[in-house]
Amino acid sequence: MDKQQFTDLLQTKFKMVRIEAGYTQDTMAQTIGLSKKTLVQIEKERVLPNWTTCVSLCALFRDSEVLQNTLGGDPLEVIQVISRGACAYPDQDNKNELWWTTIESDHDIVLQQNKISNLYRVLDGSTQPLYGSNKAREAEMFFNKKKNENLVSL
Repeated sequence: MDKQQFTDLLQTKFKMVRIEAGYTQDTMAQTIGLSKKTLVQIEKERVLPNWTTCVSLCALFRDSEVLQNTLGGDPLEVIQVISRGACAYPDQDNKNELWWTTIESDHDIVLQQNKISNLYRVLDGSTQPLYGSNKAREAEMFFNKKKNENLVSL
């Protein structure tokens, strides 16, 4: 797959990704950096999105089932391979310790804060992100909810 095939394929998925996310056209356009008019044209398949618009869609909606099913896996991995021609995956274990501080941990749930951006995230036992927020209170509430769910299931 090359960049042209990629953009051709994604053109047909913009509306499905937007609906899956529960976004209005206004919200979606603002999120990915387009005018509403351009988004409508893309959704009606009158205009082909450019490469950077498709990259934005994949980066901002990385966990979209529509995108993952369309591309056969992680959209960002597909983008990296198409863009670079190849992609190596260095060991990421030490990077998490470098950028993230664990605030609280309980069984298989971890609440962390980024040392640079001050964003918060909640991870499961396999370090898979479950939730992310720029607000500590929201992240703590999600963490506590998951912690309580784990207590009930034990």
